[in-house]
Amino acid sequence: MKNLIVLCHPNPKSFTNAICKTLEDALKAKGESFVTRNLYELKFNPVLDGADFMSFRAGNIPADIAAEQKLIAQAQNIIFVYPLWWTGLPAMLKGYVDRVFSRGFAWDFADGQLKKMLTGKRGMLITCHGNPKDFYDSIGMYNALNLTSDNGIFDFCGIDVVAHQYFDSVPSSTEEQRKQMLVQVEKLAAKLV
Repeated sequence: MKNLIVLCHPNPKSFTNAICKTLEDALKAKGESFVTRNLYELKFNPVLDGADFMSFRAGNIPADIAAEQKLIAQAQNIIFVYPLWWTGLPAMLKGYVDRVFSRGFAWDFADGQLKKMLTGKRGMLITCHGNPKDFYDSIGMYNALNLTSDNGIFDFCGIDVVAHQYFDSVPSSTEEQRKQMLVQVEKLAAKLV
């Protein structure tokens, strides 16, 4: 499996889901293999709790985390598709990162040095939000978002970010604007080949 798509949106009729479907169709058309993990359909538990820590310390990875880590290990490309909520990842996706991108799997420290354990993999993020692009540009939000997700998650683990596509003003966009956004998604798929 070449591509792992991690989808995070609770509404199956959302534009975020339409983006994911378009990405899947574009990859299929190019003969690319992929697996999609819809976190809400999976009812993924996003809560990193004490039992997880105890399991990690004992060298036992909980089954749900081990399943996701296996998929990440097999993937060349890791794609997050999600809405921007309160200027960050939705809680479900943040919890996925907290639990799955764990120390000893995605990163570690040895001799005071960061060890990026997912080096050689490529990442892509596709993010929808409701604010206008000009507003986010004016307050530096895109830079902040890139620092926390692209650098703070993917690069921290050694994943090379090939693109982070933001789709702004989604709730107020027209049908034609959304069609154009989906054309952009098709073009993004070409970067994963």
